[in-house]
Amino acid sequence: MKFIEFGIGNTWLVRTETELQDGTEFEEKGVIGPIKLQSIYVRIWIGQHVGILDSREGLKYTRKKRREFKLLLGIKSG
Repeated sequence: MKFIEFGIGNTWLVRTETELQDGTEFEEKGVIGPIKLQSIYVRIWIGQHVGILDSREGLKYTRKKRREFKLLLGIKSG
């Protein structure tokens, strides 16, 4: 699974995060293909509160242990 994100709050302005089947994750600068579009999302993370509006899964809300500020537009790719 790949998550391609554009916005502020991550290490890079544009990055690709890849999740492997064993649960490990790694991130790379820029857009890494191939892209098989599954959904588009907007993530807003203020303090410990995270809101995600996903085109496939709808609105989700969660809390995290660490405090961050992120404003991202993302693409979920299979």
